[in-house]
Amino acid sequence: MGTYSQRNLLEVKQLETRFYTKSGVVNAVNRISYSLQAGEVLGIVGESGCGKTVSALSIMRLIPDPPGRIVGGEVWFQGHELLKMKLNDLRSLRGNQIAMIFQDPMTSLNPVLTIGRQICEVVEEHTGKDRKQALQRTLNLLEMVGIPEAKDRVNDYPHQFSGGMRQRVMIAMALSCDPQLLIADEPTTALDVTIQAQIVDLVKRLRDELGMAVIWITHDLGVVAGFVDKVIVMYAGYIVEEAPLKEFYANPRHPYTIGLLRSLPRLDTKTHEKLTSIDGSPPDLTAIPECCPFVTRCVYAIEKCKQVNPVLREVGAGHNIACWVDISKEVI
Repeated sequence: MGTYSQRNLLEVKQLETRFYTKSGVVNAVNRISYSLQAGEVLGIVGESGCGKTVSALSIMRLIPDPPGRIVGGEVWFQGHELLKMKLNDLRSLRGNQIAMIFQDPMTSLNPVLTIGRQICEVVEEHTGKDRKQALQRTLNLLEMVGIPEAKDRVNDYPHQFSGGMRQRVMIAMALSCDPQLLIADEPTTALDVTIQAQIVDLVKRLRDELGMAVIWITHDLGVVAGFVDKVIVMYAGYIVEEAPLKEFYANPRHPYTIGLLRSLPRLDTKTHEKLTSIDGSPPDLTAIPECCPFVTRCVYAIEKCKQVNPVLREVGAGHNIACWVDISKEVI
């Protein structure tokens, strides 16, 4: 059995998740490890299909089986190994101490139940409050997340809310039991940029007020810039770079991270630099590569990259990369 550090709220160790399909075994998450302290905010970034969402669902043990299966690793939360917990014990933990906001607010709510009923059910289930107390808690939550005229809206159905308001309802539901960890899986993807900014600001404010830890999953590096404490970059099911926020933006060291940052428009330079794209496509995840999974798209690749898949190595305080090439700051 692995060891758990009381310093950390969450520890993910060598997590592996596979999907068994007719086309082969998809290696969605490949031995990833990271930790999170109480009140800390972690950003997990990468392009679609890199394993961000699957890693989060694996923590919650929400991977559909079949076809998915967690085949290795450990997930420790406050001294409890989640992957070995009995399902009934895990259910009491989900929504109570660990909550998740899902990607699409349009389909995450039950269309035939009022939003008040849906939040009340969570409160009653996990806190033991009666119907009247749960309703008052629901109204307080709706006001907290900025739903105007909460008393009048609590008996409305999801279709009567805009996308941004539905996402606020989802956040209210996630916060209903004062979780110590909130996992937000691309919660702003389906929303326009103005509403995106409002949702990010809302979660930042609630994090500060409630002191909860947050895992924010996104493909948008711009969203995490002013929000997270540290960043993990995933590619093809692997963690390829992890660093504290300031170090991540000031001194990216993995070629994939550099490519992602170069594709973002910059406001801090006077020159008009052309945005660049990353050529090529992600590798086939039905085969675990012996070489670096990014090698066919990497402009810095050397012969060793084509032969051996690198493991994470330290290049600075809290800064690790999975790369054989030592790319200096000057090159970037």
